[in-house]
Formats: sequence, structure tokens, C-alpha cells
Amino acid sequence: MSSSLRFDRGHTDDLMAFLMAAPSPYHAVAAAAARLEKAGFRQVEETDAWDGSLGGKYVLRGGAIVAWYVPEGAGAHTPFRIVGAHTDSPNLRVKPLPDTGAYGWRQVAVEVYGGTLLNTWLDRDLGLAGRLSLRDGTHRLVNIDRPLLRVPQLAVHLDRSANPEGLKLDRQKHMQPIWGLGDVEEGDLIRFVAEAAGVGPAEVTGWDLMPHAVEAPAYLGRDRELVAGPRMDNLLSVHAATAALAAVSAQPDAELPYIPVLAAFDHEENGSQSDTGADGPLLGTVLERSVFARGGSYEDRARAFAGSVCLSSDTGHAVHPNYAERHDPTHHPVVNGGPILKVNVNMRYATDGGGRAVYAAACEKAGVPWQTFVSNNSMPCGTTIGPITAARHGIRTVDIGVAILSMHSARELCGADDPYLLANSLTAFLAG
Repeated sequence: MSSSLRFDRGHTDDLMAFLMAAPSPYHAVAAAAARLEKAGFRQVEETDAWDGSLGGKYVLRGGAIVAWYVPEGAGAHTPFRIVGAHTDSPNLRVKPLPDTGAYGWRQVAVEVYGGTLLNTWLDRDLGLAGRLSLRDGTHRLVNIDRPLLRVPQLAVHLDRSANPEGLKLDRQKHMQPIWGLGDVEEGDLIRFVAEAAGVGPAEVTGWDLMPHAVEAPAYLGRDRELVAGPRMDNLLSVHAATAALAAVSAQPDAELPYIPVLAAFDHEENGSQSDTGADGPLLGTVLERSVFARGGSYEDRARAFAGSVCLSSDTGHAVHPNYAERHDPTHHPVVNGGPILKVNVNMRYATDGGGRAVYAAACEKAGVPWQTFVSNNSMPCGTTIGPITAARHGIRTVDIGVAILSMHSARELCGADDPYLLANSLTAFLAG
């Protein structure tokens, strides 16, 4: 590692602030957009006609953002360098009829979103965040960032089998949080949330709300070499990619042979099949419109896509010291060892030899160490937006990320060096 890339506390501090500012996908894209605005990017509306002007632009749609920077001298067929990530995390989501309860307890009806570790949501102080959809068609972000909800665990005296046999949780019966005492009153929760958002309850016609742990991210360990916090899967990558795109846009245009792009999607944790997910048309539409706005033809679009590369940046598994047998015996990614290249020959990850060479070159240019992750053959392999992006758009895609522990927990763990190392590798990749 070069001396200039030793642990940068400022970058990791900013990541921790980003995690706190982004308790929902909607807050995540707002936080990313605010950082890009400071770097000179401007929002464009999908319903407006686009021009071919130079500089940074971004599109917001729900919990997704696509941003790109067109340097001086870019042609209609100039290829893209894309970093893909996702804004959603496994959690609990408020149901359309949220007011419930029994035996004097007021509760909130929730669904389980994605493959969350249910036990990590027990006995935690939870806030409530997301967006309210208003009668006039607009949306209002809301973040009640104080202890409001709690999913109480059954005392061991009433479940003597919990320790020797393992805790068994029913997703319907056992995960409904409490938020007060008294009789259940229809509409009570949304009235409370609307007041917190500064709007009249009658104006609220829909909502996308989710509990979040209110405990702040923190440095951990004897030498503070670790970071514990929520939603690192995958806001760590969203933050790094945003920082990298802002950094590249500040470089002299003559040094940019590609058009750098950030694509942060929603709904990765449940399959990506939505209008804001990686399996939807959003990225392809934005890239095509960028080509056509610069006077390009379908031929130019085809040439640009053929020369493009996407890094699908998502967290991966560091070797767990208590469960080493669950990992491949010859591939043991460690925290603070640099980003990981994720490989699976059955295309659960999109990396191939050529893609591996592209990312290795970026890491070498940045002076960043990197590692390789391969799943144990005896265990099913997870997947990412990488194969989806490659198949949907015909763009070479490489799966990478940061190795963490406690993936899909309400509170995850990474090395304090790795976010900065990832961001530096992404900057080198985007700059070409």
C-alpha cells in the first residue's frame, strides 16, 4: 500500500455520517445527491428533454440514483465506466394497515424485507424513517431518529429451549414491534408520522416506512481498527462510489477517456425486479438518452456499450473466525486487506478473467491491495446486481466489494481502512 493511502479517518468519519443520514433508500439517494450537488452536478428530470451539455448530471427515481459526468471532448460513442451499487438493506417494513396490538400494548404491523437476520432486530431501540406520499403527488422524507419502537424478546424463563436448541422466530407473530400502551386506534401511527414530517394527516395517501436502529456507527477494537454500523450492505459502496464520482469530476477533462457513471439501485435484497431495481430499464434508459442527447445514433449507442465496463460493488464475506469451515479453504478475505474480487463460475457473480484484469489494473494504479472471494463449494453462493447488469445491458461487469462480518444484521462490521481503499480503487477505475 502506498504511503498516501494509509487509513484516512476523514473518509471513514464521512461514511459514518452518511450511514446516519440514510436510514432508508430514499434518504440514501438524497444524501448522495447532496454530495454530488456540492461537486457541481445538477438534477435532470426524466420527463424533460435532455440536452448534450457537458458536466455532471443525475436522475432520481424513488430509492435509486443514476449520475454521470460528460467531460469536454466526449464523443457520442465514448464508452462508460460504471460503478453499480444498491441503496436497500434487509429490514422491517411497515404494512399498509399498521395499527395493531393486544393486551394493552400498541404495536406496528410490519413485513420482513429481504434476508434479514431476524434476531438482530430484537431488543433494539428503533426509529422510523422513509417517505410519505401526499395527495398532490409529491413525497416527503421523514426520519424519526429516536427510540420509538422495540421488538421485545421472550424472557429465557418462558423459553428454556432458546439457548440449548436455538431461538426460533415466527416472522408473522414475533417481529411486530411495540411503540406504546393503550387501545389500538386506526390511523394513529400515520398521524404521528405525518406530524413529525410537518404535513397534515389528511394529505398522506401512501407511505414507505421502515424501522431503523438509532445507535450511531462507532469505531471498535483495541486500536479502533474496525467500524460497526447499520446498512453497510450496501451503503458503504454507495458512499464510496459517490465520493469517487465527485473526485473524478474534479480532474482535468483531458484525463478522462470514459464517461464515469454511478448507478445505485433499490430492491437488490429481494431480486431487483422493479422500476428502480437493477433488473429494470433505468440504467439502460439513462445511458441511451445520454448518447442520443449528444447527437448519437443507435450505432453510437452500440459502440459505447461495447466498450463500457461496470463494477458491481457490494459487500462480501470476510472469513469468520468462529465459522472458518463455512468458507472456501484457500480463499480467506480479511478485513483491512483491501477490496475483494468476487468470483463464481456459475455466474452468481459476473467476474471473468478479463474483468478481473480491469479491476486489478485500477487497484494497481491506485496503490490499493485487493483480495479474492470464492464461496465454499458445499454452500450456495449469494448474488448481486452484477450478473443482472451484464445480461440486461450487454456490458462487461465485474463483482467487487468490501469484506465484512455480520452481513444482513441490523448492525454490521467492517475494517476501518477498507472503505477508503475501496473509494480509491473506484476513483482509479472511473478515471480510466
